[in-house]
Amino acid sequence: MKKLAHDIILKPVITEESMMGTALKKYTFKVAKDANKAEIAAAVEEAFGVKVAKVNTINCRGHLRRYGRYEGYTPSWKKAIVTLTEDSETIEFFDGLL
Repeated sequence: MKKLAHDIILKPVITEESMMGTALKKYTFKVAKDANKAEIAAAVEEAFGVKVAKVNTINCRGHLRRYGRYEGYTPSWKKAIVTLTEDSETIEFFDGLL
């Protein structure tokens, strides 16, 4: 069964460092943990109508958090940094944040 774009791309990652990458056409997203690079590239192209040059993925471990005498880890997640081709348009969603 083919996964839909919104099942793969969960949400954008909006931090100071990720917003600096938008000048170089690098966009950061939180993605499904079982998604591979080809699926992520296809989902970004389908969702935003752009051309993807490459995808870098990072598995982010959960952070240790304490609440009184109890402690545990936040959920681990997967981050994808998507680089667009030189001739591709930018993603309009991120343009509004700058």
